Amino acid sequence: MLDAELVGEAQASFDAVSIDSRKIAPGDLFVALQGPNFDGHEFVASAAEQGAVAALVSQPLDIALPQLIVADTRLALGRLAAAWRTTFQGKVIAVTGSNGKTTVKEMLACILAQKGPVLATEGNLNNDIGVPLMLLRIKPQQHQFAVIEMGANHVAEIAYLTSLAQPDVALVTNAATAHLEGFGTLEDVASAKAEIWQGLGETGTAVVNQDDEFAGYWTELTLDYKQLGFGMLPTADVSLADGGVHWEISANGYKSRFSMLTPVGQIDMAMNLAGRHNVMNALAATASALAAGASAAEIQVGLEGMAPVKGRLQPKVTRHGQLLIDDSYNANPHSFRAAIDVLLQAPGEKVLVMGDMAELGATAAQHHFSVGEEARKKGIDRLLACGNYCSEAVKGFGDGAACFATQQELVDALSLLLAEPVYKDAVLLVKGSRGAAMNKVVDALVVGGEDGC
Repeated sequence: MLDAELVGEAQASFDAVSIDSRKIAPGDLFVALQGPNFDGHEFVASAAEQGAVAALVSQPLDIALPQLIVADTRLALGRLAAAWRTTFQGKVIAVTGSNGKTTVKEMLACILAQKGPVLATEGNLNNDIGVPLMLLRIKPQQHQFAVIEMGANHVAEIAYLTSLAQPDVALVTNAATAHLEGFGTLEDVASAKAEIWQGLGETGTAVVNQDDEFAGYWTELTLDYKQLGFGMLPTADVSLADGGVHWEISANGYKSRFSMLTPVGQIDMAMNLAGRHNVMNALAATASALAAGASAAEIQVGLEGMAPVKGRLQPKVTRHGQLLIDDSYNANPHSFRAAIDVLLQAPGEKVLVMGDMAELGATAAQHHFSVGEEARKKGIDRLLACGNYCSEAVKGFGDGAACFATQQELVDALSLLLAEPVYKDAVLLVKGSRGAAMNKVVDALVVGGEDGC
């Protein structure tokens, strides 16, 4: 399985796997990963002191601890996870896409929890290290479902991850202008996301976004599997019913009322999430949950019980009493436009607080300009921005926009703005890529947050 050389006690057994010597629990296997700026082999002794029972290493170490010596610990971690996956008889649902994958993952976890114990990807453990770690946390005697999120910024990453997870159900939420720096073109993004279906077995189900511009391409790619389509139009297997969506947005939170048409009948929803894109996320989660065996009632209860995910259109209140929509977790042009549409549903002055969008390559300046321009055209009243490309967004927006050199200057300007009587009923949307750390701006503005950046 690992093609490893064993040094030390041959009968060592472990309860869990860790890559962080600071978080080792007694009975763990420590995997010594290597990267450009770190070498896990330097922490094997510390892991042993914390109770590790063995170590997975790429070179023998002079330490009294059983060691499995392999050529590449990163690949060996993946092989170990793939082998463990084969012991699990429950359903594995894999989720990827340019936007919405984390929210859909959480929706699925809420739905499937109505049927039985669920393991779902934690935090950002969605890459070639995180996915193996999540698979290794599956408890075959306890869990009935595992919902595994998969992210990538290069071709073949998803293919590798899905080969480890061997999902029973696999979903691509959409393909959009995210990680263009690594992929190149939107067509390359669509092709890379489609790699997730390569891991399906003969009885697996491919869940396809029928509204996406690549729907035809994806449908053709998955003809060998069961297919379930989702989308706003009634031609999809899971779709939005006539009547559309009715929104309620206030400082107390959101309510989205709509109905879904599904193969098991109509499901009426009153969901605590805002935005048309979250309705689309609900359709995606519903199709995937149906493929995993969920009932209409379980879908309704699960979705209606879900709260906004941290940093994703999360409603908060500023120190001056205004509604602040915290969408600071991440951003790309597509998700920015979706978030702006949510802001437009709110009453009062509409203020967009913008951080940089990352990994857009040579088109970065153009995309920031376009978001600013579209925000103005749609009716956003003010734009305050910070980051390397904030000047482009400000140019696109025109009068009523301002660019700040630091986050602290941005926070100071916002604090003064929100204290003005004309903005007492304003609504703010704060958004940027993870690297922009716009969560610090949120913390500086909201009740219970930290002062300053």
